[in-house]
Amino acid sequence: MTTLTNTFSFEILHQSKKSAARVGKITTPHGSFLTPAFVGVGTNGALKSLGHDEAMESGLDLMFANTYHLMVQPGEDTIEKMGGIHRFSGRSRPIITDSGGFQVFSLAYGSVAQELKSQGTKKHANSVLKINEDGVTFRSYRDGKTILLTPETSIGAQKKIGADIMISFDELPPYHIAEKALKSSFERTHRWEKRSLEYHKNNPTNQALYSVVHGGIIPELRKKSCSILSQMDFDGHAVGGSLGKNRDEMVEMLQYTLPCLPKEKPVHLLGIADLPSLYSSIPLGIDSFDSSYPTKAARHGTLLTDNGTLRIVSGAYKEDARPIEEGCLCRACRTTSRSFLHHLFKANELLGLSLASSHNLHYMVRFMERVRQKILLDEM
Repeated sequence: MTTLTNTFSFEILHQSKKSAARVGKITTPHGSFLTPAFVGVGTNGALKSLGHDEAMESGLDLMFANTYHLMVQPGEDTIEKMGGIHRFSGRSRPIITDSGGFQVFSLAYGSVAQELKSQGTKKHANSVLKINEDGVTFRSYRDGKTILLTPETSIGAQKKIGADIMISFDELPPYHIAEKALKSSFERTHRWEKRSLEYHKNNPTNQALYSVVHGGIIPELRKKSCSILSQMDFDGHAVGGSLGKNRDEMVEMLQYTLPCLPKEKPVHLLGIADLPSLYSSIPLGIDSFDSSYPTKAARHGTLLTDNGTLRIVSGAYKEDARPIEEGCLCRACRTTSRSFLHHLFKANELLGLSLASSHNLHYMVRFMERVRQKILLDEM
């Protein structure tokens, strides 16, 4: 076992004989959890339409919250005064926060989907006032207040929020960025990450800090990023930056990136957790994945099952008395039918969103349990 700080550790319990997949155990101040793990996204400190009690009962061991949004509302100082994000929100299990750096990309260039379609025309650039060596100056989308995000203020905010695992401050350049600009961003982001680590080490506060591996889809840059970051005393590593225009490009990037990272530290894949990507990337050695897809899909009436996705708004389910999935023990499958859930969505009842989200979250947790079992049996 490799102990990374006084209260954070990562232990590899089993290494698959079939691939680079492994079952591990991460221990934090708010408990331990097994990997590979799905990480639910609670942008504002809560999963949309679900209480923390139900999420924890379903087995969601790690939740991802967004530092930038929490800084805007209610503010990191308020969260600190209320005892930190765990006491403030009522979640007693581990929480990870991002750095806010993603907003450098999403506010300046629009959504990932727009950017990959070459529509990243800086339509939101008026929200990003300045990007320089110091950091990024934003205009709050809530009240127009100016917010400065630097490596130091990002880590400082994450410390006030009280996350178990923090992410280093970085910039996410767009997929279509020119190579010269990508290399400039690459060098700056690694200087920011070094500053993040230095600020953290001055006052560790029983929190762990992950780096973010960058380099776009250029193998030499990805390998260089791994080399730079592996020489620093991070507790784990996240793979971020532009991951490619499709799943094949992402998997190819992971194939030449992951072997360059130290095996004794956990690896997180930022923002990806659709089922095909999980099947492709877990055998490569990824330990945790965050994504809003399962709960977002649920709110649009798309339910996850072992037989594929189910569109509950379809008329085919108007008089279907079966649960969403036979054998599922989520709140929706235990208490209601496809027919009633179909009715709730048609009637725009909020309960429908909650029940659908409950099912998809439960499905993802059970899916990862099955994955870990396959790894233990050397079947994956």
